[in-house]
Amino acid sequence: MNNYIVNVNKRKSQISKHIYGHFSEHLGRCIYEGIWVGQDSNIPNKNGYRTDVLEALKKMKLPVLRWPGGCFADEYHWKDGIGPVETRKKMINTNWGGVVEDNSFGTHEFMGLCEEIGCEPYINGNLGSGTVQEMAEWVEYMTFDGVSPMAKLREQNGRKEPWAVKYFGIGNENWGCGGNMRAEYYADEYRRYQSYVKNYSNNKIYKIACGPSDHNYEWMDVLMKNATQFMDGISLHYYTVPGTWEKKGSATNFDTEEYYRTLSKTMYMDELITKHSAIMDKYDKEKRVGLLVDEWGTWFDVEPGTNPGFLFQQNTMRDALVAGLNLNIFNKHSDRVHMANIAQLVNVLQAVILTEGDKMILTPTYHVFDMFSVHQESTLVDSFIDSTMIGPDDWKINDLHESASIDADGKVHVTICNADESNSKDINGIFNGFNAKTSVAKVVTGAMNAHNTFENSNAVCVKDLAVSITDNGFKVTVPPCSVTRITFE
Repeated sequence: MNNYIVNVNKRKSQISKHIYGHFSEHLGRCIYEGIWVGQDSNIPNKNGYRTDVLEALKKMKLPVLRWPGGCFADEYHWKDGIGPVETRKKMINTNWGGVVEDNSFGTHEFMGLCEEIGCEPYINGNLGSGTVQEMAEWVEYMTFDGVSPMAKLREQNGRKEPWAVKYFGIGNENWGCGGNMRAEYYADEYRRYQSYVKNYSNNKIYKIACGPSDHNYEWMDVLMKNATQFMDGISLHYYTVPGTWEKKGSATNFDTEEYYRTLSKTMYMDELITKHSAIMDKYDKEKRVGLLVDEWGTWFDVEPGTNPGFLFQQNTMRDALVAGLNLNIFNKHSDRVHMANIAQLVNVLQAVILTEGDKMILTPTYHVFDMFSVHQESTLVDSFIDSTMIGPDDWKINDLHESASIDADGKVHVTICNADESNSKDINGIFNGFNAKTSVAKVVTGAMNAHNTFENSNAVCVKDLAVSITDNGFKVTVPPCSVTRITFE
């Protein structure tokens, strides 16, 4: 029996809804075919957006969506994607597959998507190959409510009212595909570009600096030392890659050793956030600057027979565990982590949705996000669960991981990951400062390789789970290889 202590009387930081954010790049079939099919498509759509995808994203309560990249962002020139579609410039997507990008999905289409879903836009500006003027005019085009050349251009393109744009990233991966810059050089460039990202009308921009990849602590230190006063947030990128970058491993054909290796590498996220947060604390003791993990998730070899530049991969129960582990980590660090954006939304990397023609399936990762949405804007509470180290010697991890919160209505939510691929776990929950009367439990579980296909779209789905209320808490048995959510009132 594993004791699980939930100290509801010890309340901590608020869990920002933006921790449950997503990322959409002009990469493979994420935008085109995944989200956007155009109004003339035979696939059911609303103003060009796939109806099935829209409804799934609304149900999941997607809070914020990052666009247009990624590496694509620092080669994207926004004026190519406005105006009549037939006159928009075509370009080669040099980062992803060498295919033609016709710019039929641009600023108006993305902002319309966010309005349809009911989520906030997170725009990533071009610092790598773009100019200060170009970035400044994009912000003006989107947000200025007055008389100006950009406001006039926006109205000519069919939108009189400005949009609300809070989140704006100033460059992407500028240590790599965004210009191969040194930290000191990017810090100066960031300071220059952000000076011209203006607040127009009642719109207030949350300025996001390009932070480090993985354990590049020097980059974080240089940026925080030289630009803290000019930023509201700073990004962090970390992908779970079970193998090497040259041979990452299969998304579906893996053994137990590779399963635990993947989860062990995922748990490195906790160390990264802890150490980067400590650096941020040196320069920002009040925790004013948010940490945005705006690219994370699994990265495997592409599915056989698909374009290597499209990054299309399947999604198994292993991915569901990766999602649950990361989201619990982000919840636990919600005093500093303001946003996270899994890569990517549809048909790319650790996607929550896969499409093929007019067919759509929800992945195990989707179900985890759907279940965990109860944590959005809830308050983290102190909690601890007994656990045992499992797995091969080089890749041992704790079998149980959790986080807990209380929402504005007084409901307590606990989310538990059982990483043990073959053994269920009996849990004895103990509440301090809360008297549970009723509970509703949901679980996603299956063999570690289990995944949904277009022929069998419900092989992995959400199921009910039995919970017993006790005098001081609850008892539950969580299945092997599972992610569980329980709500108590």
